[in-house]
Amino acid sequence: MTARDRQDMRKRAYAIPTLRIVPGRRGARRRAALPWLVAGAAACFASAITGSAVQAHDPEPRIVPEERVELSFGRTEEYDYEAPEPGSYRLPSLGDAADGALLDGDGEQRSLHEVMRGRITVLAFIYTRCADPQGCPLSMGLLHDLDYVGEKDPAVGDALRLITVSFDPEHDTPEVMADYAAALSGDDRDGTRWLFLTARTNEDLKPVLAAYDQPIGKRGDGSFTHQLRVYLIDRELRVRNIYSLGFMDPRLVIADVRTLLLEERKGRRGM
Repeated sequence: MTARDRQDMRKRAYAIPTLRIVPGRRGARRRAALPWLVAGAAACFASAITGSAVQAHDPEPRIVPEERVELSFGRTEEYDYEAPEPGSYRLPSLGDAADGALLDGDGEQRSLHEVMRGRITVLAFIYTRCADPQGCPLSMGLLHDLDYVGEKDPAVGDALRLITVSFDPEHDTPEVMADYAAALSGDDRDGTRWLFLTARTNEDLKPVLAAYDQPIGKRGDGSFTHQLRVYLIDRELRVRNIYSLGFMDPRLVIADVRTLLLEERKGRRGM
């Protein structure tokens, strides 16, 4: 099965009108609402990747399987390069990841460190009404692709935490974020891998945005200006990479996640 065949299968999805996610750089995954795999497409993919993530004789899932799920996305006009080989480079620490008091979809208070701890985290700041295809929908498309890889590859899925934080708490209440999560998080309905958080007030959110260097501005029409940034954070709560516009390639981010997993394994073995 070719990468093109796999991409065509992923187009079999449906839209949630309220999300207002519009076409962007990665084609069908950026339609009126971000698509997710339907059962039929998942079944087709299973035959192509069965056995690639886990070998029966291995005590734990292979970190870099022979067939890496993320490579099924293929090269695109925007990301016209070969994906890097995990472990062939290092990711230096860029500093400590900040904590913050936020709310989950049930309105329960959660701290960022609490939900990050024990996982390799990919963190994105968004607002749900964003209609700029080069803004929030692009980063949410990336996290959706990462979630898909996590579903298919246990080595990635068991280690990965995806966190979406809204910087528009006046509109993006816990209830709104819960609906947004239901539309985007696919099979991960219990939130074990992908969490959607907001704040109680703008004042509660300000120190979090400042700590992650996320300046935002509000226009007269209620929309926001902001810098598109997605953060990779290791289990020790250190920022290891920051992805901006032009680097929202799931192949690249998953290669970084696998590189961190290889780093952890070497550390356990004293290498």
